[in-house]
Amino acid sequence: MTRLFAGTPFDIPPECDDCGKLLSECVCSPEQKAAVAAKQQREADLLPPEKQTARVNVQKRKGGRKVTVVEGLTAQANDLKSVLATLQAACGTGGTSKGDTVELQGDHAGQVRTSLREIGYRVK
Repeated sequence: MTRLFAGTPFDIPPECDDCGKLLSECVCSPEQKAAVAAKQQREADLLPPEKQTARVNVQKRKGGRKVTVVEGLTAQANDLKSVLATLQAACGTGGTSKGDTVELQGDHAGQVRTSLREIGYRVK
């Protein structure tokens, strides 16, 4: 038994993401799997800013602090570090990028929206 719940009612056998069959019955060759993975990577990398929509909102954290959060931009299709640096310079504040989100200290929603539009992103 190699899986955690093997032999129990909670056992869900792993399936191939490409053909949908059980991994033990998968008919995909390694070349086909590599081709599908490369195609998905190319599609993710080829998103220009004009085709992406950033969602900007302000969240209230503990202690009454406010944080401006930019979501909807994927890390694979963007250099979030440079987007963060541009937004920090425009707002004059600190921030971080975690996964696919960019967080800026303080309530800077208006300035962030205008800066993202100048870069070329669609903003909600």
